[in-house]
Amino acid sequence: MTAAAFLLLAGAGAALRYLVGRPNGRWPGGHAGTMAVNVAGSLALGLLAGTGDATLTMVGTGGLGALTTFSTFAADASSMADTRVGRRNGRALGHVVNTLVLGVGAAALGLHLSS
Repeated sequence: MTAAAFLLLAGAGAALRYLVGRPNGRWPGGHAGTMAVNVAGSLALGLLAGTGDATLTMVGTGGLGALTTFSTFAADASSMADTRVGRRNGRALGHVVNTLVLGVGAAALGLHLSS
């Protein structure tokens, strides 16, 4: 694949993250959308782990790197625990634990399915 394909995959991943992760009536605040793209990206990366280096680089780094977002995950957790928002530390901790458990589980499932 070429640099153009890498850029195309990155653009597609970022656009999908925007569409899924933006706040809307179903997922106010966008937190569930952020979790969804991160878990889906973990599953897909697990599935790709057995592919060749070129595919893993292009799709994994380009498409899935743009789809998933650790920075938004961290910002979501921080805003949930922010004292100005009402100290929802339990909710923030739940968000962090759920995202990590589901993400690692999805990656493990992807690895299992790809082998």
